Amino acid sequence: MVYRARKAQEQRSGSQKARPSPARKIPKKERAVIRDILNSSRFQDRAPREVYAALLDEGQYRCDWRTMYRILHEHQEVRERRNILHRPNYTKPELLATKPNELWSWDITKLRGPKKWTYFYLYVILDVYSRYVVGWMITTLESADLASELITETCRRQGIQEGDLTLHADRGSAMKAKSIALLLADLGVTKTHSRPYVSNDNPYSESQFKTLKYRPDYPHRFGDLVDARTWCQAFFDWYNYEHYHSGIQLLTPADVHYDRAEQIIQRRQQTLLEAYERHPERFVKGPPSLKPLSREVWINAPRREKAVVSPSGADEYQI
Repeated sequence: MVYRARKAQEQRSGSQKARPSPARKIPKKERAVIRDILNSSRFQDRAPREVYAALLDEGQYRCDWRTMYRILHEHQEVRERRNILHRPNYTKPELLATKPNELWSWDITKLRGPKKWTYFYLYVILDVYSRYVVGWMITTLESADLASELITETCRRQGIQEGDLTLHADRGSAMKAKSIALLLADLGVTKTHSRPYVSNDNPYSESQFKTLKYRPDYPHRFGDLVDARTWCQAFFDWYNYEHYHSGIQLLTPADVHYDRAEQIIQRRQQTLLEAYERHPERFVKGPPSLKPLSREVWINAPRREKAVVSPSGADEYQI
């Protein structure tokens, strides 16, 4: 209690004496030398204990390894001392499509060849709004030059004008190639990329590949390139013109892409109303009503704030 009270009194009066430096403390110049050794290219990736042992093997003693830690701690260097790579913070892509040929997604997947470790590469360009496959190609290798040809031909067939389209892809080698970037700049197409290792940033292409590979007649292996192209031709004809897609109100991608969706939904609605007139007891919730086709299709829709009324009804706040 005496010493505590004396210390408090000294602090109030400002007369506290500085703590004397120990007589055996290593001089400042020598400490600087030790620090330089610890941060040298030879020892920068080693712990102080290892540096201590290596110096002893060479007949050198600078200080104890605990003192090495204290010296590093004085300069806030008890951490990774190398110049390590700091990856950038990739922003989450937030892309909106409100009509066909406004946002495309493309990707490449492997198809097993006739022998083990042999593959064919399937390139697919998908319209995000309609889910319509606007272009595809199968080759024996993954190539940015081949992808450029596919993109150019698909844009020509779909009548894409400068500034109309955004093309989204992941970060594969072909997708990030300089030749692709230059081509899209020449075509007036905006390019975007997924974040590294985030498959959710390219969900429509991933979903389409799953539909392809989970088909009942999808072969375990393709005999040759002609075999793969023949099977995929039949598949994409079915996918575009016969497949009732659950993400677009059970319409086919071609119906949405070529603006036939509204008429089809109206005909379906009329059929349901006629059925309701004949057997109203079968419709527990009253006259059936089909939902219209969504006019907004997002890749990573932004989180929207909602106004919430408090239980008292007096205040509103955002979440």
